Amino acid sequence: MSLRPTLDFLLYDWLRAESLNERARFADHSRETFDAVLDTCERIAREKYAPYNRTVDTQEPHFDGEKVVLPQATHDAHKAFVESGMLSAAQDYEIGGMQLPYTLQAAANSFFAMASVSIGSNMLTSGNANLLMVHGTPMQQAVFARNEFAGRWAGTMCLSEPQAGSSLSDVATRAVPDGPDYQDDPLGPRYRLTGNKMWISAGDHELTENIVHIVLAKIPDENGKLVPGTRGISLFIVPKKLVDTEGRLTGQRNDVALAGLNHKLGWRGTTNTLLNFGEGKFPVDGKAGAIGYLVGQPGKGLHCMFHMMNEARIGVGTAAAMLGMAGYEASLDYAKNRPQGRPAGPAGKDAAKPQVRIIEHADVRRMLLAQKSYCEGALALELYCARLVDEQKTGDAEAADDARLLLEVLTPIAKSWPSEWCLEANSLAIQVHGGYGYTRDFPVEQYWRDNRLNMIHEGTHGIQAADLLGRKVLMEDGRGLQLLAARMTDTIARATGVPALAGHANALAEALQHIGSATRAAWATGNPQEALANAVPYMQAFGHTVLAWIWLDVAEHALRADAARALAATAGRVGATDYFFHYELPKIGAWLQVVERRDPTCATLPEEAF
Repeated sequence: MSLRPTLDFLLYDWLRAESLNERARFADHSRETFDAVLDTCERIAREKYAPYNRTVDTQEPHFDGEKVVLPQATHDAHKAFVESGMLSAAQDYEIGGMQLPYTLQAAANSFFAMASVSIGSNMLTSGNANLLMVHGTPMQQAVFARNEFAGRWAGTMCLSEPQAGSSLSDVATRAVPDGPDYQDDPLGPRYRLTGNKMWISAGDHELTENIVHIVLAKIPDENGKLVPGTRGISLFIVPKKLVDTEGRLTGQRNDVALAGLNHKLGWRGTTNTLLNFGEGKFPVDGKAGAIGYLVGQPGKGLHCMFHMMNEARIGVGTAAAMLGMAGYEASLDYAKNRPQGRPAGPAGKDAAKPQVRIIEHADVRRMLLAQKSYCEGALALELYCARLVDEQKTGDAEAADDARLLLEVLTPIAKSWPSEWCLEANSLAIQVHGGYGYTRDFPVEQYWRDNRLNMIHEGTHGIQAADLLGRKVLMEDGRGLQLLAARMTDTIARATGVPALAGHANALAEALQHIGSATRAAWATGNPQEALANAVPYMQAFGHTVLAWIWLDVAEHALRADAARALAATAGRVGATDYFFHYELPKIGAWLQVVERRDPTCATLPEEAF
């Protein structure tokens, strides 16, 4: 089994990615250029990433007293990735990009996530640079973003702090103007930052000549005090090494010091760091304080940062989906080749007869179908979101605005659903392997360990759920939810006319109605504490409904396409759809029950009772 046929179907038959070439921005491209990009990324992933997935897991990054040391395989993979041009694939020709659709870039990056998510596809570097292309000054774009897109420099995102975690309103890192002429620096208003940042992926390494940290910090008020809450949070570019306006290193280290490496359950090939800003270890001009350049307006840091966070959330969802897919392919191969047991019933009692392969057992098939439905469905969802990004950037005004709002509603699902259910797929992959799956002789235990991070980073489940029920389904008077419902209704109408899918169409219509009534019931009292007490079950039900819609739409397209090309693939997609509607969608009733009742069990149990 190979990922490529699945990608080809989703890109070309389902999302009609070729039609994007009718737009002026992508007019130079064709199916041939798209295929060439996919071919290149598939080859690099196969040659430079996959063979070293276990290597980077066992040879963890370490600090030798002067620098962070990574395996040579990581350096080789990073070099090949940079040379492919994928860091700037969707950017303008003028800055060295290929002006490819983001849909294609997301599909191509899936090869790297599946081959070795721990080596990575430089998601934070491209996200960092993309943020600067939207919110940075022309000078910041030329000096920092371009060097990141070129692969000379890497990028990070520095939000969390040891005492604050995900609570950004409690950020305590401070930024003060660097002298009376701080406004006149050509790289942007210049500040001195002091504070600590935790959980910084790729926060220190030697893969690139410089690292560009994007840092949230608070600017004190006129009394020198930090303003409580999110007011005053601003965004800064803090390079590891100081540079001039031509992007040349000045030879001066910035006052950013590695305070420690975190030793993780998975994703061990990527450094995760605690960074100290402004502690005086590397004083600049004889003074402590890390030099940072303001991005955007003071006090608007979260507004700017969410541009990067939302992009990262789609990237996290894609990574989760591909880790799940890797486990699925491994367990499918194992199930096809592992003989064990005999068929149920009288015929299976004859011990003289040969054992059957475990894929012939119904329960193993259940576990394989669950994995397929979770992982291929999640991949389809991520590519659908990527297609919305292209629509937002290149569609007409109405289509672009609809895409913007649909992305607002779907982003919490795109991050959270794959990170929960593709992790479950990895657990099932271990189960298919039996005892062997729990050993390091097979890769599925590493896939599970690597995937366990995705429910946490870029916003935990609880944060995504509160965002969905507390903000996204309500924003603009619920128009985003209405737009999504309209797209689901269109799929339902088409699927109703297909005999094999008509029952599923009716089930999706009922689920959609249930989501609407549960949303209203959750907010019936207008009390956020009551509404959000069961935000996670709401998000789980919402996500399952979205995935049911994705599968119904995929199956309808598969049956409408030329089935003679790939009968087995079409049967597989319809089978995964059947599984999801029969085994998964019915779960939403239990989840939505507590939402509709605004069940207080979890919120009101006294602490001493736990």
